[in-house]
Amino acid sequence: MSSRLVSDLSVEGKTVFLRVDFNVPLQQGEIMDDRRIQAALPTLRWLLEHGARVACASHLGRPKGAHRPELSLAPVARRLSELLEVPVPLAADCIGPAAKNAIEQLADGTLILLENLRFHPGETEGDPDFAAQLAKGMERYVNDAFGAAHRAHASVSKVPSLVQGRAKGFLMAKEVEALSSLIDSPQRPYFAILGGAKVSDKIGLVDNLLDKVDGLMIGGAMAYTFLASRGVEIGASRVEIDKLELARQLEARAKERGVQIHLPLDHIVGTDIDGLAVSGLSETAGEAIEPGAIGVDIGPRTLDAFKGLLGPDCRTVLWNGPVGLFEAADCDRGSRRLAEHLAQMEAFTVLGGGDTAAAARAFGLEERYDHVSTGGGAALELLSGIALPGITALEEA
Repeated sequence: MSSRLVSDLSVEGKTVFLRVDFNVPLQQGEIMDDRRIQAALPTLRWLLEHGARVACASHLGRPKGAHRPELSLAPVARRLSELLEVPVPLAADCIGPAAKNAIEQLADGTLILLENLRFHPGETEGDPDFAAQLAKGMERYVNDAFGAAHRAHASVSKVPSLVQGRAKGFLMAKEVEALSSLIDSPQRPYFAILGGAKVSDKIGLVDNLLDKVDGLMIGGAMAYTFLASRGVEIGASRVEIDKLELARQLEARAKERGVQIHLPLDHIVGTDIDGLAVSGLSETAGEAIEPGAIGVDIGPRTLDAFKGLLGPDCRTVLWNGPVGLFEAADCDRGSRRLAEHLAQMEAFTVLGGGDTAAAARAFGLEERYDHVSTGGGAALELLSGIALPGITALEEA
């Protein structure tokens, strides 16, 4: 990636298009989690302290190219103003006269938040004409939206080439450095813990990690597909029937490369799941799950085995995906105990993926790891060896 950081730019008196990721969860117009806003503060503060005129741009939700008032960035503008302790006006639009007039009124060291980029279909379509309207009057471009870096959207992939001075923000740089180190130069022994619902979501990640790691631990719903591919009875647990052969192929590749895939040795199971309510919880005696039972977490033997692999000599750990239905009562033990174990390790620990970060937050452990990624899909694709449009655009520009 381009070595140019925002701190390498001359920004005093310059109008800066700052792409951020303020796609925060809202409930009845209230922000439920402002961590993505807080993550952008170092870049924002640096720009303001150095006299830039900042036009912040972000998407929020999926309005599908229509103006939806409930997806306005107004709550974000209010919260950003509180965090920065400066006024943060919200432009009525991100392009056109409303945006142009608001941007032209900026003084050095002030900012404005442009309205939701996705109110225009040209954003998600990567439309060059829409990108040209966004770039009009901009003298610098900074991308600090790692969470959107895997999208070939107009503000991410097209605007950089239309602005003379370009750089990555501090958050973007931190994300890329931490995640790239897991692929390019990990300290060994290096283990990865993979969870989540679908094998199909992690094909590229598993394949790319097989040349890097010393072992893979798989939990969550995707473990049941791997177990079923081995001929193990998995009861009524979630399984991707059409991915059984793929699971066998991934295990064969792992064996060829000398990497062992560790699957659950026992499980916590329930008899019924209704949303996040699980009834009839019990432990299995082994890796098999009886007919009708549904796997919801790894069992105690599995937890001990996974923790044993992550011993004091382990130097690097990637955790992507919870190993159980951690949001449900009494189904969080596996993820919680693993999170606690990782938090006290001396190894370089990285958490990737939105659900993994959510689990760490729920357990009050988010600050205990070397890096917790803000980008779910972006982190997954980067770790899978896929070039991210947001990074490629900065390099090419």
